[in-house]
Amino acid sequence: MEDRYARYKRLAFDRPHAKVLRVTLNRPEKLNAADALMHAEMGEVWRDIDADPTVNAVLLTGAGRAFSAGGDLDVLETMRVDFSARARVWREARDMVYNVINCSRPIVAAINGPAVGAGLVLGLLADISIAGRSARIIDGHTKLGVAAGDHAAIIWPLLCGMAKAKYHLLLCEPLDGEEAERIGLVSLAVPDAELQERALKIAVRLAEGAQSALRWTKYALNNWLRVAGPAFDTSLALEMLGMSGPDLPEGMAALKEKRAPRFPPDCIL
Repeated sequence: MEDRYARYKRLAFDRPHAKVLRVTLNRPEKLNAADALMHAEMGEVWRDIDADPTVNAVLLTGAGRAFSAGGDLDVLETMRVDFSARARVWREARDMVYNVINCSRPIVAAINGPAVGAGLVLGLLADISIAGRSARIIDGHTKLGVAAGDHAAIIWPLLCGMAKAKYHLLLCEPLDGEEAERIGLVSLAVPDAELQERALKIAVRLAEGAQSALRWTKYALNNWLRVAGPAFDTSLALEMLGMSGPDLPEGMAALKEKRAPRFPPDCIL
């Protein structure tokens, strides 16, 4: 693999086709939960891909039985107590979204198993998202006690409409792949056993297509997302504000203890 990708430790790269770069979230022992290093790499890699003349299309997936199980709790604890950590993660989360949007290469996501947190950002912002029928998609921010900020405001209303977006984001209601396809949150849902093959076929079609036409079409369509940039920026800032608020400790404790959270009854707003 090219030297430009050698520095990545939490992402794996291979070439299933001469012009397709497969990027694998590669922390399977933790269900590909994003630690601090993975979180940074998930945002940075798109600049390297965009500068790579040998790549026409990207296939993104997760190693093992999960796409990504969300953020590492150690990262959340650090953010809760450390302003500099919150500032760093805010910058990385912002870059992750905008770098995917601005990457000229079409991205195909093969969403296998759980898809939560930063991994879900990449899965839903991909140009074509393909989910296994048993995939489990959930944005769990409000259950954790912070605003849904890392991608939801910029993409969910556009994909599935405001009513469905509010229902799933406010209540943290999970979706399997079939339901995600039904409401338009993902492009396709396929049998789990066919997921990788189907995603690769689509990536190869994109890689062998007219590159200027494909890249310019993506650029034009993504202006819908650029227009929504202020909504995303606000949501991400409010998520970071909530990281130092009174609800996050209880949300984290409930997650660790696998129980329903019992948030403080009084709202400070």
